[in-house]
Amino acid sequence: MRTYLITYDRTCHARQGLAAAIMQLGAAWARPLETTWYVQSSERAMALERRLAGYLEAEDGLLIQRVDAGAVLTNTALRWFRRRPQEAPSNVVAFPASAVAGACAA
Repeated sequence: MRTYLITYDRTCHARQGLAAAIMQLGAAWARPLETTWYVQSSERAMALERRLAGYLEAEDGLLIQRVDAGAVLTNTALRWFRRRPQEAPSNVVAFPASAVAGACAA
């Protein structure tokens, strides 16, 4: 299992779809900062980038970097969360993608 640092800079502030996609990339994830994630995955970085590409526009920035276990965290914490099984009931409400996409156009 590899650990990746994933961070992004978006021109549009509607990030719900991208955040949900990042949480589905691997076996576990952590979000120590608003647009910074750690993901544990058996996939390579290029495969992760391909899975996220559809959530980004031409002006958006994306960084995916394989990292070692050590990190220095100030005023934040690193709590790992396991990916929820698809069949398990959830209290998370998914909004239609069209509503999220429309938020950028306004």
